[in-house]
Amino acid sequence: CHLEDGQGLLGDERTAPSQTVSTPAESGITPLLAVTDLRVHFPIRRGILQRTVGHVRAVDGVSLRLARGRTLALVGESGCGKTTVGKAILQLVAPTGGSVRLLDRELVGLTASALRPLRRSMQMVFQDPFASLNPRLSVGEIIAEGLRALPVGDHRKIDTEVLTAILGQLGLDPASAQRYPHEFSGGQRQRIAIARALAVQPELLICDEPTSALDVSVQAQILNLLAKLQTELDVAYLFITHNFAVVDHLAHEVAVMYLGRIVESGSVDDILRAARHPYTCALLSAVPHPRLAQKE
Repeated sequence: CHLEDGQGLLGDERTAPSQTVSTPAESGITPLLAVTDLRVHFPIRRGILQRTVGHVRAVDGVSLRLARGRTLALVGESGCGKTTVGKAILQLVAPTGGSVRLLDRELVGLTASALRPLRRSMQMVFQDPFASLNPRLSVGEIIAEGLRALPVGDHRKIDTEVLTAILGQLGLDPASAQRYPHEFSGGQRQRIAIARALAVQPELLICDEPTSALDVSVQAQILNLLAKLQTELDVAYLFITHNFAVVDHLAHEVAVMYLGRIVESGSVDDILRAARHPYTCALLSAVPHPRLAQKE
């Protein structure tokens, strides 16, 4: 985007220091998740020898704070690095630098074996519910697989009663445990993906645009379900989205991301009703507002 005078929309904001999201965790309470100066740079390789000639700065100095039982929405256009932030927090993508602390324990630099006990505390719900579910496994097997890999209590007692309770909490018929992913609608598949993630009782759930592929009415059902589960389980959400209606409905705090950096952050009311950064204003101005035609 460009202004009328030819100056870039953000000017020199790209080189400005990244903001840290202000949350209740900063009032002296240790945050559940603390991300400081997180960077993920992907090398650009060219030539026969595949020499590194540069880097793509997908994430370039992101800092976030998230308290237990709260929802932080990470908002921005496609390609700004939101999903990479989520994967880097979970160590699914190796960070180039920075710090990620979960439950006051540093995750960056841990080996796979050292990370394994912490996997139960952090889970992710992906954008495409069908691609994230194994089509060869039944719903019961999908949920049981996670419980066996990341045991909660006595993992040997994964019986019908446990699966029925998990499915019932997500509003699914207990008979669904015997069916396969292709037999369900998009909204039901996303409920199954959420059930799989929450079955291991995580403290942090990263939701990567979990409603973007669903109908509007189904989106509302999933959002209401997530809000209910947060109240019941006291789980924290890092909600990655580009939909400001979703942010207004579910989030407590918002961080606006542009070209790998946080350009504005604060409470939902501060960002959606009194945005100050030109990029945030541009995003909000692009949100369609229906107007009823007036009769003459």
